[in-house]
Amino acid sequence: MSVGLSQERLDAKAKVTGRCRFTADLALPGTRIAKYLHSTIAHGRVVDIDTTEALAMTGVEAVFTFADIPEIPFATAGHAFNLDPAARDKEDRLLLTDYVRYHGDEIAIVVAVDGLTASKALKKIKVTYEEYPAILNHDQALDEQARELHEGSGNRVGEHNYQCGDVQAAITEADHALTGQFQTQMVQHCHMENHIAWAYMDDTDHIVIMSSTQIPHICRRIVSQALDIPMSTVQVIKPAIGGGFGNKQDVVLEPMVAFLTKRLGGIPVMLELTREECLSSTRIRHPFRVNMTCAVNNDGTLTALAMDVSSNTGGYASHGHSIAKAAGSKVVPLYPNAALSYQAITHYSNLPSAGAMRGYGSPQLVYAVESIMEEAARKVGMDSIDFRLKNVARTGDINPLTGKVIESAGIRECLTKGRETFGWDQKKLEHSRFHSAFKTGNIRRGLGIACFSYGSGTYPASVEIAGARMILNQDGRVTIQIGATEIGQGSDTVIAQMAAEKLGIPVSAIRVLSTQDTDTTPFDPGSFASRQTYIVCQAEAETGDLLRQRILEHASTMLELPVEQLTISGDAVVNQDETVRLSLNELALDAYYHKTRGQQLTAEVSRKVTTNAYSYGCTLVEVEVDIALCQVSILGIHNVHDSGKIINPDLAAGQVYGGVGMGISGALSEELLADPETGWIYNNNLLDYKIATMMDAPDISCDFVETHEPTAAFGNKSLGEPPLLSVAPAIRNAILDATGVAMNQLPMSPKALFTAFRDAALI
Repeated sequence: MSVGLSQERLDAKAKVTGRCRFTADLALPGTRIAKYLHSTIAHGRVVDIDTTEALAMTGVEAVFTFADIPEIPFATAGHAFNLDPAARDKEDRLLLTDYVRYHGDEIAIVVAVDGLTASKALKKIKVTYEEYPAILNHDQALDEQARELHEGSGNRVGEHNYQCGDVQAAITEADHALTGQFQTQMVQHCHMENHIAWAYMDDTDHIVIMSSTQIPHICRRIVSQALDIPMSTVQVIKPAIGGGFGNKQDVVLEPMVAFLTKRLGGIPVMLELTREECLSSTRIRHPFRVNMTCAVNNDGTLTALAMDVSSNTGGYASHGHSIAKAAGSKVVPLYPNAALSYQAITHYSNLPSAGAMRGYGSPQLVYAVESIMEEAARKVGMDSIDFRLKNVARTGDINPLTGKVIESAGIRECLTKGRETFGWDQKKLEHSRFHSAFKTGNIRRGLGIACFSYGSGTYPASVEIAGARMILNQDGRVTIQIGATEIGQGSDTVIAQMAAEKLGIPVSAIRVLSTQDTDTTPFDPGSFASRQTYIVCQAEAETGDLLRQRILEHASTMLELPVEQLTISGDAVVNQDETVRLSLNELALDAYYHKTRGQQLTAEVSRKVTTNAYSYGCTLVEVEVDIALCQVSILGIHNVHDSGKIINPDLAAGQVYGGVGMGISGALSEELLADPETGWIYNNNLLDYKIATMMDAPDISCDFVETHEPTAAFGNKSLGEPPLLSVAPAIRNAILDATGVAMNQLPMSPKALFTAFRDAALI
């Protein structure tokens, strides 16, 4: 048995000892360094650019501007290709631009012998702009007089709506109808390894790209489109990667390094962004403005939920309206028995481009939904957990958006378990007994809870495909090649465990090749949408079954025993009573080297998955609020998850700890700030961008409710993104409980708390 047991990460020792090799560690001798020239305004046009002095510098090998690049618009979003042209991502990017759409837009690039020379050369380039008023929000973008950021767009990227049930009638007939507007902020991924890629040519027409990317196979397709070259002439290699959280689900650097090496005769050229560039010139989380209406009866029955979303995608579409669309679909399985309506629009602006980020729109929408749920519970005088228990999904409910049965829904069990393990009722009683101490005065305490639902993969919005290859080596060990990318989340370890479970061998006998190479690795779109374990498990299980059968068939030939009497146990094939034992090492040698029988024993499967399973969970939190200092301290925070069968408990807990920490940071401090007049980003560094540190981290606890998801090979569901989804609304609801002040805008920073407390006459 391997599935369900904690297994040390396969890459743990290599990473903690520094032996793991990342993209920068693999650069070839003589690699040139490229650096972007970024715009210093948020909106305008370059009317003149003088590169003469930069080109004259010793060590500068080339300077390219928007006038030198192919005029081929391409999309950067890391989605699988869609056969329907109308469903493809917006192709609104060029390698460089003369029309500036955000502060930090790329208008030129320098290639030099080293980074210092390239940086000095950038300062020699003289740029003259024609500056336009900045368009920063929904109202400005959709004003009829607004300048179009992309011709013919009307500054609209996409919009859609759905309705399940008669929402208006439910609102009219309900005992109570509550409304609220909620606003989320720009945040950045802040992965440890900055964006980096380098490329070279190994013959006259073949480009090799080494990149820290979540999506090597998709990256290959986009590079071929951007440069108008055959896809087979592009090879993308992904070594170890230092995190991504969705930011590297965009093709940010790879088309440029491919262009540079092609223009410079095939020499290796590296482009590595600084932290400042990553913060403002890669991708951010879409800011949402959400108008909510909630209808509820006096008995606590939720009858309707209406959601109206405006999503700000910044200067370029990137993932565009897919974010708002996905958010609207993933919240439906949480409260499927209420009438639901959703309308959403995504617009351009002169803010940094927004793309995929952990949760893919759900953190923004869950914040709004679970905030209004808390208001509803308080309106009818119900306990926050009891209110949710009355309304959340049960196994067997119908998802009204898809019409399909929800096969596994453990949210009620999560709420019940959380109530017990967190001590909700005891804490609530304590707060009641000491009301004067906890709910009045300067230091106050409050309890909060919030729930979520989330999908596993992108189907039916996008194709879901995974490939796996297993090889029995000469020494009896197994090597696995997988298209799904390890980006720090531990997926390679889980893949090894699933393979070990199917093959009947120990995890120690398995090697997972963590480097993906588009020329040799089975096809897989990449790491996103919490798809790894759920999608890959289908191909992994079939491949394991196939290789196991081939091993047993060869053993049957060698032992002259029926296959039905044989099984694999540990490092050997044995018969039913284990009186016969054939080591896998001996079997493999026979398969490879016997003169007449056998062959290399391998198995490969590519599988498309046409199902989606929903994970559920909740966050319970107790906070202490210092009114005078406008500070929130988290006294305890507890996440409970229904992610189906837990493959590796320690890794699962690690995902929760990291996700909760990320959620706390986004709830209380993180915000990328733009000047409200000019759009200038003025805190694109880790000194001024207030990401939480270990000093800010409270004790985090977690628990799991293990359901069985029948559409998954091992009963498992998503876990990578869900841990952060319900953190911010739970904290918001705890602040409300402590102070009576509803924080309807993120982050709930000291500055925001000061304004809210002042308006509520608390200070």
